[in-house]
Amino acid sequence: MKSTLYLKFILLYIILGFLSIFTVASLSSTLTTHYLESSISGNMYQSANLLASNYLPDYFSETITLADVYTQLNGMSDYLNSDIWFVDNEGSLLASAKSGDVSYAPSRIENFDPAESGGSTYLTGDYHGYFNSEMITVIAPVTENFSTHGYLLVHKPYSQITDAHSVLMRNTYIVILIIYVLSFIILLGVHFLIYRPLVKITNAAKQYASGNLDVVIPVNTQDEIGYLSASLNYMSSQLKDMEDYQKKFVANVSHDFRSPLTSIKGYVEAMADGTIPPEMQGKYLNIILFETERLTDLTRDLLTLNEFDTKDLLLDKTDFDIHEVIRNTAASFEGTCTAKKISIELLLATRTLYVHADRHKIQQVLYNLLDNAIKFSNPESTITIETTPRGDKVYTSVKDYGIGIPKSSINKIWERFYKSDLSRGKDKKGTGLGLSIVKEIIQAHNENINVISTEGVGTEFIFSLPLTKK
Repeated sequence: MKSTLYLKFILLYIILGFLSIFTVASLSSTLTTHYLESSISGNMYQSANLLASNYLPDYFSETITLADVYTQLNGMSDYLNSDIWFVDNEGSLLASAKSGDVSYAPSRIENFDPAESGGSTYLTGDYHGYFNSEMITVIAPVTENFSTHGYLLVHKPYSQITDAHSVLMRNTYIVILIIYVLSFIILLGVHFLIYRPLVKITNAAKQYASGNLDVVIPVNTQDEIGYLSASLNYMSSQLKDMEDYQKKFVANVSHDFRSPLTSIKGYVEAMADGTIPPEMQGKYLNIILFETERLTDLTRDLLTLNEFDTKDLLLDKTDFDIHEVIRNTAASFEGTCTAKKISIELLLATRTLYVHADRHKIQQVLYNLLDNAIKFSNPESTITIETTPRGDKVYTSVKDYGIGIPKSSINKIWERFYKSDLSRGKDKKGTGLGLSIVKEIIQAHNENINVISTEGVGTEFIFSLPLTKK
């Protein structure tokens, strides 16, 4: 199995974690040891130098006795918890104070060299074998009148440094371990809050790519990951709706094309083989013409909707008189209204209203709404068109007193190819695309259109357009 990026990251984290712990521990141990040696030896030398400079020179000037020296050395030995030797320039022991693990205080230090520490201020070890354990030693000169008469050697057990080092390093290891555990907890948090959601998003994206749009990504947070999940869920729902729409669209188009084509083919074949006699062909030619016009209307409406779907529709906006467009559009239905004994009443505002919009598209909106109103109006009824200016908008209403729209169909009338059960008997020629085109045009103008309808009473469509000063 191929290792994922996350597993590689975990492995790298573990390796780097142990390397970091080892490096920090080693460096901390070295630095701590150096610090403790410097600190303790500095304190030892400061005390030794204080005694060697201010008190012991009096011994060589015979101001104090050797007994006095022993008293001072014992006090200092107790204070520093150290062994102290007072020697002359040759290393011969003059006095000593014992506190540590020493086999004996030598009468003379063999090969005594006060400069043997080199550049350091202290020595470590058993000091020429005189101690049974490791010691840290400092040497302070005893001077008088710029002349060195002897030396004061202070020996402290190195175990004191080791004990202090152990305590400090134990605390250091605890801190390092806590940091490592906390970082691991943070890593787990990254796993559950970032990595796992990303894996789910990746898997969902693969499902979407394979055509499965039913996968829903859980949204558990309000951060960027949650926003991305919600966006992908929205995308999948939109794609699913689009897929459903495409299937429905193809089915509807196929049906609406197949029906008239089947009729045309049947009548043409019947006339060709003589089934329909010549004296009756005029009737069926009119039927063929009717079906052909229906196909033409369907094709035109589909092309119009395609302009909106491709988002390439360019509106030719100008300032024009909306009342003039309403009058011209209403006049074009005079013949149809006369045949159905329907009247159109114009309730237009008293002043001229200029709007900024695409004149041709708005005329198409009015045409489709009036055509719809006439189709579904009862004979000898009235259709009213009313304009109402309000603020910087003008609201245009097209109202009929016809069959109305059932409540269950109100939200569906904007769908393409949709026809309610009540409308199917009255709209033989309609394509079911007129209201879809109306809504697309109004939305392209960034305006709104609403419908108010009561079944058996009538329907009113109201849309807005921006007013402009002429």
